[in-house]
Amino acid sequence: MRIPRPLLCLLGALLAVAGVLPAATTAAAAENGTWAVFPTPAAGEKTTSRAYFFHQGAAGTTIADSVTLTNSSDAPLTFRVFATDAVNTPVGGAFALLPVETKPKDVGTWVRLPADVAGRTVTVPAKGRQDIPFTVRVPEDASPGDHVGGIVALNTKVEGIKKEGKVQVGVRRSVGARLYLRVPGPVTPAVSVEDVRVERGAPLLPWTKDAHATVRYALVNRGNVVIGPKVAVRAEGLFGRNVLDRAPRDLGLVLLPGQRIELTERWADSPQLDWVTVRVTATAVDHPDTEESGEAEFLAVPWPAAGVLLVLAGAAVAARVLRGRRRTEPGPTESAEQLTPA
Repeated sequence: MRIPRPLLCLLGALLAVAGVLPAATTAAAAENGTWAVFPTPAAGEKTTSRAYFFHQGAAGTTIADSVTLTNSSDAPLTFRVFATDAVNTPVGGAFALLPVETKPKDVGTWVRLPADVAGRTVTVPAKGRQDIPFTVRVPEDASPGDHVGGIVALNTKVEGIKKEGKVQVGVRRSVGARLYLRVPGPVTPAVSVEDVRVERGAPLLPWTKDAHATVRYALVNRGNVVIGPKVAVRAEGLFGRNVLDRAPRDLGLVLLPGQRIELTERWADSPQLDWVTVRVTATAVDHPDTEESGEAEFLAVPWPAAGVLLVLAGAAVAARVLRGRRRTEPGPTESAEQLTPA
């Protein structure tokens, strides 16, 4: 392994001297303890085995289904029901549904709600339930792969106020049931690791405490299907020494096609004097052949101590040069007058 020139110089000197989308609707669950949104149970059933909507439909076909709203409170609740697209939050990668103010561009535009529901409100009585049929019309030019969105019930009641700068915004809660729709065709799973970088923190006095680092990186789903990313992190020091080796682990995320997310990895005992290469490797849980990597290098140096040592080294060199000059300076010359006899 070739040692970088900046590190060689520094080592020589040392040795010589010594992420919600803030407005998005998080859809981690399809209920919030007061109301719920989920696929309608089969006839005669009160519960359903479907947590979300899962469908497959070729371009040009229409799919029919039904969504159920339940109200477990003691008072009627009025909702705005709408379909929208799903996204990942840029930081952290949580699954989210676009808010009602944002127009969908994909599967959210394919959903058709009944005329008496679309653009209007639905009131669910206390301890009651409302079933709403809908259809999904897959466009003729729909691209193969996964298209993800959801059906959301937004409570019309303002439940609080929050400030965004100098503006006060009314807070309304919503719950969404996810909708996964796959259009048959070529499946191309792909994930890339981008913008790997390392931020370090070290004690003022080296080796008195552990140094720490944060590895930051981006995952991008460049395929056309949903993936569950697994990530491994490895770091090598000088001469290939293994200084960090974290086995692949499932992040528990649903990374949607075309989405980019920013993630971090904490490193509690990072090196304090080394040249380190950090490599982040990502695969997909269901597609292990999608493995891709990204890496970054960083110079780990106890800069305060290095600065003191370099100052001392500079002072020592300056003193030596000054002593050398004093030794080579000529001493005072004596002059004698010769008298010529008269």
